[in-house]
Formats: sequence, structure tokens, C-alpha cells
Amino acid sequence: MQNVPDVHQGEPIPEAAREAIEQLLQSGDLFRYTAPQDAPVALLEAEFAALLGTKYALAVSSCSAALFLSLKALGLPRDARVLIPGFTFAAVPSSVIHADCVPVLCEVADNYRIDMADFEAKLDDNIAAVIISHMRGHTSDMDAIMALCDARDIPVVEDAAHSLGTTWHGENIGTIGRVGCFSFQSYKMINAGEGGILVTDDADLVARAVIMSGAYEHNWKKHKTPEGQNDPELSNAFGRWQNQLPLYNLRLSNLSAAVIRPQIPELARRVRDGLANHDYVAGRLNSAAHFNVPAPLAPEQRAPDSIQFNLVDMTEAQIEAFAAATAAKGVKVQIFGRSADNARAFWNWQFIGNVPELPQTRAMLMKACDVRLPVRLTRAELDVIADILLTSVEEAVAKAAA
Repeated sequence: MQNVPDVHQGEPIPEAAREAIEQLLQSGDLFRYTAPQDAPVALLEAEFAALLGTKYALAVSSCSAALFLSLKALGLPRDARVLIPGFTFAAVPSSVIHADCVPVLCEVADNYRIDMADFEAKLDDNIAAVIISHMRGHTSDMDAIMALCDARDIPVVEDAAHSLGTTWHGENIGTIGRVGCFSFQSYKMINAGEGGILVTDDADLVARAVIMSGAYEHNWKKHKTPEGQNDPELSNAFGRWQNQLPLYNLRLSNLSAAVIRPQIPELARRVRDGLANHDYVAGRLNSAAHFNVPAPLAPEQRAPDSIQFNLVDMTEAQIEAFAAATAAKGVKVQIFGRSADNARAFWNWQFIGNVPELPQTRAMLMKACDVRLPVRLTRAELDVIADILLTSVEEAVAKAAA
């Protein structure tokens, strides 16, 4: 058997980043506002907005920072109730808490997407804003979500940390709600180690976010649109909010932008290869009785760099045996609800106060598995991973039966 691939190792950073980094090291201009114009972070924002087809982008220190700034820029009052899915990363309810708001959790179905009946029921419960987490790149029904929220004039923030390159009816995920937030953490399609970015067409919202991100004095003048021209609406918004907002200093550095920018032209290939890898492994797993890889919704074109699957018709003992068998063979399978202190298990979010019980989401998390599939993997490496998963479940079922 071929050696088990290291699924935690990403693609190498493009060679083009080296020259840009060397120039920054020689100049020492690592702070985004040192240069009067065209700093790497400013160029990244213009390029990313153009990539997504939005008017504005703001690069910040993380996707968590982008979510927090989005909520603050919406001008929500203290203790405003923000509806979020019960299956997401702990950074999402954390961003709500940081923004002095109250997270309200709704159920998530076996396909990892929002349960629309529970969502609609809770949406009418004095909800001021919604964060939709496209968790692990799985898109919820954005048609239904936007119809419900638009009818109630409730702003939608898209947590698209895992969804760069995903489309819904051909429209980029992250551009459907009022604002979209993306991650450049190492396990995402574009890797800067850390970093995030938000996109929007709302001039007033982005002006508030830019100032609060740390654009002190008149540094907001160094932000540019994709076309690079003056934007009177944006300039007027900056003028309105000058000195009116607190500074949280969540800026991205030029060094991170220099790492990110050369990867943008690679995105289309990474999306293509990631989807092919995912679908190949999904096909192999779905051919076996004890695996179910949920299908995408019809309008959704995914951009995965990992695979999630449910264990079907297996006892507690069999599930535990499966996890042990895969680990022994070199493939670490994360079962969300069974990994101690997992930050994606809602019952571990003790910081939110009264943690609700979500029986449907809890049941899903106890059998939902996650394995990274970096886009660089070869077909042979994918077969090694799939073989380990398939043989391990057979062993687990046979052992329990014996």
C-alpha cells in the first residue's frame, strides 16, 4: 500500500510570492498604511472584490474579525439577537458575543444545512440579523433564506470561510447576503496562515468596517475600489463616520497580502481539482452500505477541500471502532460530536450562557465525519484514503458482530 498522504499539508505558495516578500523585507513596509497608495493589502482588496464581483472588500486579521466587524458595521444595538446555525465553528458565536449581541441557534439537518422549518420559526423571535455559515462549504437553501429575511428586512451575513469558489445559481457565495466573510487560514482554498476578508456592495457598511478595522485619521483614503477610481458614495460615508467609531485594530499586514495575491490566479484550478477529488472519494464511499455523503443542493456548485460523510446503521461501539481503526491506519477521522472539546459541537460553546438543546443537530454531529482532501492529492493518494475508510468500517462492523 502506498504511504498515507499528509492531509494537513497544503499546496506550496506560488513562487511569485517570493519576490514580493523580498521587496517588503528590504523596504520594511509591512504595515498596510505605510505607503501612500497601492500597498499590497489595498491591491489585494481591489483584486478580491473584482474576483467576487462586488464593489468593496476589506482585508482583516481573520474571518472571525470580518464577522465581528460585519455585525458592528450593521449598527446592531446591544443584546440584539443574531440567528446562527447550530453546526458551525466556535468563532461564529464568539463573533456575536464580541459584538455585544446574543446568539440564537437553529437546527441543522443530516445534510449539514440549516433546517428551514426551525430557521423560519426562530426568525420571527425578535431576530435582528442572521449569520449563515456555509459550514465546510455546504450551502444552505439561500433562495428560501433570503426570501424570509428580505420579507422581514433582516440583514444576512454570510460566513463563507469554507466557500471561496462556491456558487449558487452561478452567483458567488458570499455575495448573496448584505456582506460575505472569507478566511485565508491554512486549511482554506487560499492559505496565508491567518487572515480574512469581507465583501459587500454597501458603501456605508464598508466605510464603518474600514474605520473600525483600524483606519485611523484619514487612512481610509488609501482604500480603493476594483476600478481604482474615486467613489463619491464611499467618500461621503467615510466623512460621516470619521472620528465617530471605535478602532479595533484588526488589520491585515502587507506580508500576508503578498502571500495571498499570487494564489488568486490559482483559485479556479484549485476549485476544479478539489471538486474532482471530493466527488471521486464520495463515489467510492457512497458505494458502501455504511457511508452517506450528502449530495449538493441543485443550485449549488461546490468548491471543497475536505469531505464530510455520515455513518449509517452503525452502533456506538462500531462507530468508536471505526474511528480507532482509521487512526491506526494513519487517517485521522474527526467525528464532530465525539471529538473531545470539539469547537464545532454546540454544547461546548459554554461561553454563550444558556446553551440550548438541539436534538437533531446533536444526533447528526454524533455520526458526521470529516476528512481533509487537499486539492494537491493524486488519484492514487485519494485511493489510499478511501481504501482505509472502507476497510476500517468493514473491520469495525465485523469486530462488533464477533
